[in-house]
Amino acid sequence: MLRPRDTPTRECTPLNGLWRFAVDTDGVGRTDGWWRRALPGRREAPVPASYNDLFPDPAVHDHVGDVWYQKVVRVPSRWEDRRIVLRFDSATHRAVVWLDDTEVAAHEGGYTPFEADLTDLVEPGAEHRVTVVVDNTLTWQSIPPGYVEQTPDGPRQRYFHDFFNYAGLHRSVWLYTTPRTHIDDITVTTRLAGSTGTVDYRIHTVGDEEHEVRVVLRDADGTEVAQAAGPTGELTVEDVHPWRPGEGYLYQLRAELRGVGEELADVYELPVGVRTVAVEGSRFLINGEPFYFTGFGKHEDSPVRGKGHDDAFMVHDFALLEWLGANSFRTSHYPYAEEVLEYADRHGIVVIGETAAVGLNAELGATLAGAVFSTFSDDTVNAATQEVHRQAVQEMIERDKNHPSVVIWSIANEPESTTAASRSYFEPLVDHARRLDPSRPLGFANFMSATPDNDVVCDLFDVLMLNRYYGWYKDLADLAAAERHLEAELLAWTRKHDKPIIMTEYGADTIIGLRTIVPTPWTEGYQADVLAMYHRVFDRVEAVVGEQIWNFADFATAPGVLRVDGNKKGVFTRERRPKTSAWQLRSRWQEQR
Repeated sequence: MLRPRDTPTRECTPLNGLWRFAVDTDGVGRTDGWWRRALPGRREAPVPASYNDLFPDPAVHDHVGDVWYQKVVRVPSRWEDRRIVLRFDSATHRAVVWLDDTEVAAHEGGYTPFEADLTDLVEPGAEHRVTVVVDNTLTWQSIPPGYVEQTPDGPRQRYFHDFFNYAGLHRSVWLYTTPRTHIDDITVTTRLAGSTGTVDYRIHTVGDEEHEVRVVLRDADGTEVAQAAGPTGELTVEDVHPWRPGEGYLYQLRAELRGVGEELADVYELPVGVRTVAVEGSRFLINGEPFYFTGFGKHEDSPVRGKGHDDAFMVHDFALLEWLGANSFRTSHYPYAEEVLEYADRHGIVVIGETAAVGLNAELGATLAGAVFSTFSDDTVNAATQEVHRQAVQEMIERDKNHPSVVIWSIANEPESTTAASRSYFEPLVDHARRLDPSRPLGFANFMSATPDNDVVCDLFDVLMLNRYYGWYKDLADLAAAERHLEAELLAWTRKHDKPIIMTEYGADTIIGLRTIVPTPWTEGYQADVLAMYHRVFDRVEAVVGEQIWNFADFATAPGVLRVDGNKKGVFTRERRPKTSAWQLRSRWQEQR
């Protein structure tokens, strides 16, 4: 699914801004046909944004179920004879869309886009009513999973991930056009051989007419460097300028459909970074050179907006990464907005892309939701869940496959991985991901109780991604013991698997401004000491090829006795104020550059 772009044959207009908004407290909107008329009440909500923190109303903040958005849009009269498409970049966690009185789309999954072809339903020049119902309910068959507890005071959502269940239209909504015969999808993969680069391309088209596909590749100065014809082929670039970490050099691939008489039927331009990714033993290679990850797990999370995409926060966060000397991040724990990956492409930041499969773990369920259950069973995570998970993996890869910044697919965060049922669950998903994209390594973020002795899943993957909290959840305030235990476990992993190890989570909760002479848990000094301990161990274990701290910034969570106004493991506060550890990391990472 190609991202909307303005080209000589296409137009797109964002439908962002204020939409009419209603919380369906009694769950009657679908039965009563709310899409057939103006939504009840006078509330408005911004798009993109989470709705939870917009209003000083607990009934909105903690709502479980449907909310409704509505906007009247005018289709430009110049769009006559064009294919007209309505696109939602995300709707968390599922949505149904109506145009006037007609249902036009439904989608499961809160972090990938979906579309509706409106060509035969709209009248160019006329106004039309767009209504969408968004359901934030998590079930055993959603990704991420959860369940709803019925209480005397109403339904209460329980879930097994440690971030707040923000919901709504978190990303842009678009109305865009293509020609009736058009380019529907483009897939590129790249190779390097010395100073020569190769771009393999595959272009899928839709339409009734016969057209010729032509492809031109231009460098960053606009100079043509290669061309080809046909829906599949390869472009050879001599003296290629590779995409490198820290240097996001991009070529521009222009795909054209031309009809009889050389008439231009459609054109789409795609940025392309020429680079390779490989795993050799315990080394992670980009362009054939060893790469060491420095950075963070992050969240799309900010005050008021929740998980709503915000360009200002995005630019500021990337600037802070640069200030620190960080070169990477993981999209924990869901695919991020496409704007984020495009920015990473342009600025040479390396990304681990991750699905929203977080919380597939009974041990975490007992900790976070107080629930006792078996992770995998007919009544909990089952074959239906696996199918939703499979679709989430597919939609992530199909959306993000052309981003040079994305170098690893992570298909889950901290799932149960020590049982025969966990292997049966994950093995088909790994096979599916490899079929979709054999060019990138696969991983998953391994939970702390899954050790080299009991894990039965890691052999399916290319990279060991470990989340470990020695010095916090284990060996609290005993960093000498934490250092011994961390190093012993890492060495045990190297003996079992000859694979690169990325520490994808480590750290400690920290309250900014809390300091003591002798560092103790929750102080800024203790967080800095924990990170320094991990770094000593990493420097002694050759197989460690990356350090991504949990977390870049403090973030909102469900309430709990282990959380004081959210998770405080950030190196920055939620408002992006630096803690002591930020200067420590800047010294280490700038020196490593």
